[in-house]
Amino acid sequence: MKYSIWIALMLFISSVSAQKNDKLKEELASKEIKPVPNWTKKQIYEKVDSVLALMSLDEKIGQLYQIGTPMGDVSDLGEVNDVRDPSYYLKKGCVGSILGNKSALKAYELQKYAVEETRLGIPLFFDFDVIHGHKTIFPVNLGLACSWDMDAVEQSCAITAKESTVSGTNFHNGPMIDVSRDARWGRCTEGVGEDPYLGSLIARASVRGYQGDDLTDRHTMIACGKHFAAYGAVEAGRDYNTVDISERTLREIYFPPFKAAVDEGIGSLMPSFNVIDGVPCAGNEWLLKTVGREEWGFEGIYLSDFNSIHELVIHGLAKDDAEASILAMNATLDQEMVSQAYVLNLKKLVKQGKVSLHQVDASVKRILRYKFELGLFDDPYRYIDIKGEETIHCAPEHKKAAREIATKSMVLLKNDTITETQKTLLPISKDTKSIALIGPFVKTKEIEGAWAWGDRKHLVTVKEGFVNRLGEDFDLKVVEGYRYRGKQGKRRDWDKALQAAKESELVVLCMGEPQGYSGEAASRAELDFPGEQKELAEEILKLNKPTILVVFTGRPLVMKWYHDNFPSILCAWFPGTETGNALTDVLFGDVNPSGKLVMSFPYHVGQCPVYYNHLNTGRPYTEGDNNRFVSRYMDIPNKPLYEFGYGLSYTTFEYSDITISNHRLKSGKELKVSVNVKNTGDYDGEETVQLYIHDIVASVARPVKELKDFKKVMIKSGENRTVEFTITEEQLKYWNKDMKYDSDAGDFNVFVGTSSDKYLKTQFEFIK
Repeated sequence: MKYSIWIALMLFISSVSAQKNDKLKEELASKEIKPVPNWTKKQIYEKVDSVLALMSLDEKIGQLYQIGTPMGDVSDLGEVNDVRDPSYYLKKGCVGSILGNKSALKAYELQKYAVEETRLGIPLFFDFDVIHGHKTIFPVNLGLACSWDMDAVEQSCAITAKESTVSGTNFHNGPMIDVSRDARWGRCTEGVGEDPYLGSLIARASVRGYQGDDLTDRHTMIACGKHFAAYGAVEAGRDYNTVDISERTLREIYFPPFKAAVDEGIGSLMPSFNVIDGVPCAGNEWLLKTVGREEWGFEGIYLSDFNSIHELVIHGLAKDDAEASILAMNATLDQEMVSQAYVLNLKKLVKQGKVSLHQVDASVKRILRYKFELGLFDDPYRYIDIKGEETIHCAPEHKKAAREIATKSMVLLKNDTITETQKTLLPISKDTKSIALIGPFVKTKEIEGAWAWGDRKHLVTVKEGFVNRLGEDFDLKVVEGYRYRGKQGKRRDWDKALQAAKESELVVLCMGEPQGYSGEAASRAELDFPGEQKELAEEILKLNKPTILVVFTGRPLVMKWYHDNFPSILCAWFPGTETGNALTDVLFGDVNPSGKLVMSFPYHVGQCPVYYNHLNTGRPYTEGDNNRFVSRYMDIPNKPLYEFGYGLSYTTFEYSDITISNHRLKSGKELKVSVNVKNTGDYDGEETVQLYIHDIVASVARPVKELKDFKKVMIKSGENRTVEFTITEEQLKYWNKDMKYDSDAGDFNVFVGTSSDKYLKTQFEFIK
């Protein structure tokens, strides 16, 4: 009887909730999108000042507070008196931003309350992490970077913005533009790889994609570059760990993508969890104020990472949240994510004179300014579109773009000829009569990668991609052999997998690292394929069947054994919504792979961190050198297994005839470097031609080479193309011994080639 009453009560509550939601939908559908006037910067500042003049100190501090999305109906909260309950501040109109909302309807309910029920009616930000897609998921960011295609980066970010803004999101915690050199760090999956120049281009393209040309466009939103700074340099690759590096390394390696984002007009930056020079970034006045605000002219919003102001106490920089708030405010950190150091302490700190009202006002102004720039004061509901959720989420054109971009991100790591046939296994021959599709990734939908909230109804599995291409009648045997659910793996139909391989003409083995093994709080000491995947691979190889290895991963893995034993290896990363279709496009040759690695794959985990743009040392090792007293390992090579910039094609490219227009470059002038690239294979293909420079003698030791430019060129089979680069003084500048950004006169090496380790070389002299 009691159970029946409970069921009836639940049904009644559900019915009431549905009626309320229907009413809200009708309300929202009836609202017209209001035009936003083309306010000048001066007019926006005047409007900000007018709003600020109306605000109480509590309301000002409230704008600096971001809360998580409240559960339940806001109108049913009643009187809330607990100052530690976020609803207390929401009811008072003392909240500036909502984190984590995914629904247009919930966004409307909360915005309606903020605008219509609070004293001043200041609209809310809705902040959400849509790291590599909202409902349509694109490749993980590290994979996307391997496209070396800035148009693809910008397009994926623009589509993500379009899909998430209709659900109310107008503020995004991304792009993550951390340079990372250590594959043990799980969050390298979200970043730009190991190179600051390429990372800077990706940062700019991402900002353009998310923010567009005009923030009043309903399908653009504020981008928040994270994590400022050097989060990718955590010691031992362990998340949240210490960072201890020189200012020169900061400025040359870790700062450039953030400086590029600021120059591109990014609206927000997020300080990282780590320390720099012993000071956590959330309270690091030199980093946020001196460098960010004063040197770079950053006028946007600093948004704390989750709980990072309170963590100043745990780091040992403050005895309590009050002191932590002083440090953060002095550093000009504007808005606090979810924790409550500001809302519980700033008012008394202002009254005590420990934080000035001017400091609070400056932060509030930055937040209000962007609410005006988004058009929220003119139309608070402009980013909320329930009908748009139905038509824009996973729209056909978005899935088409996701498929194309996923193919661009895949990197062909190996494609040797088979001795018996003198042919490569890839692309798969159209004459193939039977295929065994084996491995833990062939059926699963857990192939989106970290930080993905996509609509899995639209996700195309590997199996579905093969069936879509080959048809139901093709002899396709699909057996996992080994299965992952989350991070747990176990054998599943092991013997059936081996039998399927034995009975098939070709085996496609899909293995790697489960998606839960990379991302935040997913650091690893070993970078192998976890579980019993290697044992499964060994058993299949014993059958002597032609076998292609497809690697799913969010980070570089140690693949020496696989490289030695498989003739063909394709790194697919985690490709997103269109995984199966994009993968078969590449495997069957509709798309010739053109991806190039942006992060080195180590030969052994003991090399980490391993990266191409290292210093030479005083005792450099030269391959083949038997001298013991040089910088080398006794048991493994110095070089990674697959270097930065590496990536094969179904065709082959031959580089020749590097020429330079002048072997002397004068300040204010430019010189041209050109190289001939011939497609010597049987397929048309796209090649990324890379240019590196080495400053031979400088005031401080310089990297052995630094990427300075690249060009992606399509070259038809048999065609020869001349690829030309321009070199100017700007590309020769660095942070010298006096920490001045300048160039030196002297000799420079120039390398042009297919990767950081395979190139032609010339030289010039720079004259100041």
